[in-house]
Amino acid sequence: MKARFPKFDFAQVKAHWAPSLEFSQNFNSASLIPAYVEPFLLKVMKIAQGKIDQKNVRLVNELDIFCKQEMQHCKHHLAFNKAIRAQGYEGLKPFEDAIAADYDRFLKTKSLRFNLAYCEGFEAMSSSACEEWFEVYDEFLEGADPQTADLWRWHLAEEFEHRTVCSEVYHELSGLGPVLGYFYRVYGYFYAIKHLGAFQAAACTYLLAKDREAMTPEEVEASVAREKELKKQISKRFLPMMLMVISPFYNPAKRRVPRGQQAFLDQFEVRREALAG
Repeated sequence: MKARFPKFDFAQVKAHWAPSLEFSQNFNSASLIPAYVEPFLLKVMKIAQGKIDQKNVRLVNELDIFCKQEMQHCKHHLAFNKAIRAQGYEGLKPFEDAIAADYDRFLKTKSLRFNLAYCEGFEAMSSSACEEWFEVYDEFLEGADPQTADLWRWHLAEEFEHRTVCSEVYHELSGLGPVLGYFYRVYGYFYAIKHLGAFQAAACTYLLAKDREAMTPEEVEASVAREKELKKQISKRFLPMMLMVISPFYNPAKRRVPRGQQAFLDQFEVRREALAG
């Protein structure tokens, strides 16, 4: 694990940054999530930092790197989201206000156990997304804005890199034995899927509806067909990955490293410096 501090400039980024506007808007809506879930994660882990056994030096150090990575993810997605929102998508604000209120409520009214299970659920989802970005989406990324593709690959590669942290913190602080701890972990995973899935779907529906306002009926029909095909592509690997995560034997440390993930991280900072310079 390593804290990285990349340079991005999204001043010129376009909402349709990939050839498929449906793919672009799907991940523009997904980009809203880190702006709200990452600060939530940081607040939950700050509470956890004061409760975990400080003799576990490795976990203490990894939790510190985890927080630094998540702060950078939040920072750059906020900048990206601002650039997208300014291109006629101001109607995103009610969706963002709602999820911000959800996380505020979680922190105020939910137990630390719930919040840790939710965080672990989100991290499991992110590790799965890393696999898709490095192994599934190449056809959608041909001709895409390289900076936006770098944003996502960097973010999700680091999510995979720190995939064990929330899991270890959850197991240390949940206060549950192996059996109840397993079932509560799975509950947190499904809760995160439902919560974040509903948010992203609503935001994406809004974004595509705005785009389709300027389309002819034939163009709308073609866009809807492409959207359905994209959803099929994204979802076909979801079930196998979900079954892996909900297994009683699931251990994030044993997840297969996505092809190209480590090679990307090894040269990421040098390449970003060169592009920014």
